[in-house]
Amino acid sequence: MRGFSIFWIIYMLFFAIPFPMLIYYNTKDDSVSNLMGENPWYPLSMLALSIIFWVILLIGYYRKWVIRIFSVKRNIEKLKTTGEPREAKILESSKIHEKGAAYDTYELTLGFKNLVGSTIMQKTTVNDAKPYERRYEVGKTVGILLDREVKKVPYFIFATTEVSIKKMIIFLTNLAWLIFVAIVVWYYAYSYALESKGMGWRFMGIGHPLLTCAFTLLIYRIFGTFIAHKFSSKPSQLYLIKFKGTHTTARLVKVNQTGTYINEQPMINFDLEYTDQFNQKHRTSIKKIVDLLDLDSVRQEYFSIFYIKEDPQKIAFEKDLNELKGEF
Repeated sequence: MRGFSIFWIIYMLFFAIPFPMLIYYNTKDDSVSNLMGENPWYPLSMLALSIIFWVILLIGYYRKWVIRIFSVKRNIEKLKTTGEPREAKILESSKIHEKGAAYDTYELTLGFKNLVGSTIMQKTTVNDAKPYERRYEVGKTVGILLDREVKKVPYFIFATTEVSIKKMIIFLTNLAWLIFVAIVVWYYAYSYALESKGMGWRFMGIGHPLLTCAFTLLIYRIFGTFIAHKFSSKPSQLYLIKFKGTHTTARLVKVNQTGTYINEQPMINFDLEYTDQFNQKHRTSIKKIVDLLDLDSVRQEYFSIFYIKEDPQKIAFEKDLNELKGEF
């Protein structure tokens, strides 16, 4: 699965960067007369637009690569003092063998009460700095802290969590970002030196890679966000339902295909009916991508779900919530 994702990332990057360059440099007209007759306001507007696109991209990458690390650290430190304590029982435990790892790493399945008292299961991985204490064996309990609002990552931590940031990782991440910035700036300077011919930025047009590459990368980000919002539940919303939701059983009223396919897997719409803790009935629907090999399961009569009592239309299948993972 990871190799498949890497392939698609490389494939998409090819059409975002090398492909527009190949088209542009094999089809452009280098004649000075064309540059002289160009309206200067058009290329300047294209130049300004390209700069805006690159600034948006670079700020977004810096927030994702660097600032997010400090944000997570700050949230963990806050959870240490404000988190809701729970005792979690270790239901499953398996050691992950990694060569040269500084710590033993375990993949755990924990069972505990969420913020409203419903029992949930949570998969997570943990680094064990004290393996001689054998803290992560099946049947033992560990202390955890839950985010009372379920708003910021991470949504829960182990009570014994110690957080620190490796300076080398921050240095290398900042260095990678600065190299990326330098490449973009260099390409502006290179394009000007190669194509201006004493006419300034008149060579800049809508098909120039300085604009098309940034535009394509921006479209990828927007499209990826749209897909995540349109065709799948956001992890933040799923965690909200998991940690603040009430468990119940819903009856299947109707099921049908939406006509949408993601990676050749059909999206199914479930119309469900359930009774909440106040004995009131609610009818709502939920969309889900279903594996072709698992289509028979969509016609079962009852489903185990979680719902938010303040917003009964917010529901999620317990099976999907059990698959959510957290890493610490």
